Amino acid sequence: MNTPRTALFGPYVLDLRSGELRKFGTKVKMGEQAFQILSMLLETPGKMVTREDLRTKLWANDTFVDFDHGLNSAVQRLRDCLSDSAGKPRWVETIPRRGYRFIGQVEWSDESLPSEILSKPGDGGVQVESSEDDSQPSVGLEPSDASRRAWGFNRQIALLAGAVLISLLAMLPIVRRIQGASAAKRALPIKSLAVLPLENLSGDPTQEYFADGMTDEVITMLAKIPALRITSRTSVMQYKRVHRPLREIAQQLGVDGILEGSVVRTGNRVHLTAQLIHAASDTHLWAETFDRDLSDVGSLQNELARSIAKQVGATTSGPGSPARHISPEAHDAYLLGHYYWFAEADEYEKSRGYFQRAIDLQPDYAAAWSGLADSYAATAMVGQLPSKAVMPQAEAAAKKALELDDLDAEAHKSMAAIQLFYRWDWKAAERESARALELNPNFAEGHHLRAYVLRSLNRMDEAVQEERKTMELDPFAKPFVLGFALLRARQFDAALNEARIRSDAQPNNASLHGLLSYAYFLKGMEKESEEESERELQLEGEKDRLAEQVQAYRRGGLPAVGAQNVDRLKRKAAKQYVSPSDFADAYAELGRKEETIRYLEECYRERSPHLVFLQSDPFFDFLHSDPRYRAIINKMGLPPNY
Repeated sequence: MNTPRTALFGPYVLDLRSGELRKFGTKVKMGEQAFQILSMLLETPGKMVTREDLRTKLWANDTFVDFDHGLNSAVQRLRDCLSDSAGKPRWVETIPRRGYRFIGQVEWSDESLPSEILSKPGDGGVQVESSEDDSQPSVGLEPSDASRRAWGFNRQIALLAGAVLISLLAMLPIVRRIQGASAAKRALPIKSLAVLPLENLSGDPTQEYFADGMTDEVITMLAKIPALRITSRTSVMQYKRVHRPLREIAQQLGVDGILEGSVVRTGNRVHLTAQLIHAASDTHLWAETFDRDLSDVGSLQNELARSIAKQVGATTSGPGSPARHISPEAHDAYLLGHYYWFAEADEYEKSRGYFQRAIDLQPDYAAAWSGLADSYAATAMVGQLPSKAVMPQAEAAAKKALELDDLDAEAHKSMAAIQLFYRWDWKAAERESARALELNPNFAEGHHLRAYVLRSLNRMDEAVQEERKTMELDPFAKPFVLGFALLRARQFDAALNEARIRSDAQPNNASLHGLLSYAYFLKGMEKESEEESERELQLEGEKDRLAEQVQAYRRGGLPAVGAQNVDRLKRKAAKQYVSPSDFADAYAELGRKEETIRYLEECYRERSPHLVFLQSDPFFDFLHSDPRYRAIINKMGLPPNY
């Protein structure tokens, strides 16, 4: 059986023997690497050829080369030969981070194509046949120069028409395929979407913050489409540089569609490529390339959001934030602040420095003011500094953000947090949290904060529903929030079941083992509670603390563990600030009323953020009849639940 030697697709013909590519019979100059790539892609049309397979084919193992740059350049040369583009591929489609595939209709032949097709019209590739009696001299039939030119011209027209006809016939299956694909796409609704981390193709690892920041901003922009459920940043970032089937990722995140792409920053230009994929069927619904100046990144993100909304048959939300020119330097500083904000709690101060730099460069940068507010407030929330030391600065920054942009959901969320955790203005906190979600219904952090507000108002069922929404939008970042909400609604069995399900799915998540320990403790299951607590410390790498706790438990059970925890806090407080709420929790766990009340009163004087959880935390239920506890509740203006 002969191996097919000639491939036909659209107006192109590729002869594998000669390595020649022709378009409408005209030879297209292409290099060896582009030829090898095209040959590999044509061998398996519709299927992906991995970047590793291409590397093996194009470069020997002992060849030193910048593989990524070399391959990208070779693919671009191939696209130039085919008049193709990465943004709107007709023939060669990019599968980001994985490889490429040929998406056109191709036909193979094991015979050499007629010379009329392989030859350029008029280039001598077709010979004129002689007459039957070619040995007899012609008498009076010698053609004139004019007739020869006319015959040659007509011949070229005929050959060109033949080539065009063949190309059109070859295109018919493609047309049918496109029509069928369009119909199929209309039958593939997307109601939920995950934006995978944009790949940094700059070749500079120090630009990762820029790619991550662009991912965050694209997610924020798409989240304003009411008809779409958008997975939050903290859940999708776990797939950064992770090569898994898109269908698997979509199942894990519970979404219909995946948006993936890449970003390159070169000087003051940004090049972003994105493609929308229906995950279950692995159908590519849309692709586009955007090129902008750094100062015009906002319009890029707006255009991308509108394009996605159009593809899914949705409309963007109401009036958005007013368009403002953001200087590239200020935007860069903001992205760095955002990058360190998501790093670790220890990086809050560094993130604050970058947010402040963005403000110094551009004082009307509302998002930077909101970021500054959050970075101040977070240090109080995690117990790094007393609330009164940082919350006034957080409040001033949040007010400035709202003055500059009253349509920014982040700014309203920032203000809601300050009204809740610092001002104890429950109505203002409820109003601001509701406004944040009105502006961005896909705002996972907004739903999480809204749950806190509702919990402080004793609206437990509503708080649980908000945490369910948080989990739906951000299933991996905070897998424990629904379990804690159920515990504080006194639904202990439901909370324990929720914690077990989540822990089975993420066995190495320390916070879930902390949730299980808490749930078992409230159920009176001391042994199980201790086992989960030890597992939590083990996963957190707290070896010394784990050893102390194990010894304490062997010595005297959970009461000894509680006493050891108090001693640890005292040692820590001798060296640095420790929030009185930590001591209140520790003494409440031991059931020691006097010490617990004393530290709760200290929390009130300090305006500790965690005091808003006082009524909802089952640890403090044993205090409800104490008049000193009730006095704290009344002074805070909380609606009592005792």
